[in-house]
Amino acid sequence: MTPTIGVLALQGDVREHLAALTAAGVRAVGVRRTSELDAVDALVLPGGESTTIDKLLRAFDLFGPLQARLRAGMPAYGSCAGMILLADRIIGGIEGQQTLGGVDITVRRNAFGRQVDSFETDLRIDGVDGPDPVHAVFIRAPWVEEVGPAAQVVGRVADGPAAGRIVAVRQGASLVTSFHPEVTGDTRVHRLFVQIVRDTL
Repeated sequence: MTPTIGVLALQGDVREHLAALTAAGVRAVGVRRTSELDAVDALVLPGGESTTIDKLLRAFDLFGPLQARLRAGMPAYGSCAGMILLADRIIGGIEGQQTLGGVDITVRRNAFGRQVDSFETDLRIDGVDGPDPVHAVFIRAPWVEEVGPAAQVVGRVADGPAAGRIVAVRQGASLVTSFHPEVTGDTRVHRLFVQIVRDTL
C-alpha cells in the first residue's frame, strides 16, 4: 500500500516537501481544506512563519480538524515552523499565538537568531540511514529547550556556538526538526518519516 502524505499548503516550503516525499516513494498532495485533510494518511507541516500559519489555519477552518486528527494519532512531521506548531509549549511566541500540540516539547521561537544568523551544519539523526551525516540548513530556526518524558531526542547540534542544542525530536508517529531537509536534496529525513507512516498503516 502506498501512503498518501499531505503537505499543509498554506505558507512555506510546500513545493519542496512535495518533491521530497514523491522522491521517497509516496503520493504527496497539498492540503488546504478539511476534505483534503480527511483524505491523507499523514501530514507534513512545512517551514515558513509559524504565526502566519497559525492564523491561516484558523482562517481556513483547519485548526480544529487538524488538531483532532493529530490527537487521534495521525503521523505528522514538522520542520522549523512546523516544529513550533506541533510543540506542546512555546517560548517567544507573539500574543495569542497557538500551537496544535502533540509533541511533549518546549520550543524557543527564532532561537538561533534572525535571517542573517541562518547557518548550515552536519548532524547525526537517529533513524536516518547511511554513514553520512545529514546536512542541515537552519533559517530563523527554533530549538528545543525542554523535552518531556513522552518524547525522544534524535538529533543535536554537534559543535559551534549552538553545540548540544536539541534540533530533532520524535514522539510516537510524530517527528519534528528545527532544520529544513527539504531544501538540500537529501531525502533521508523524509524517508524516515515515510517509514514511520508505513509502520502505522
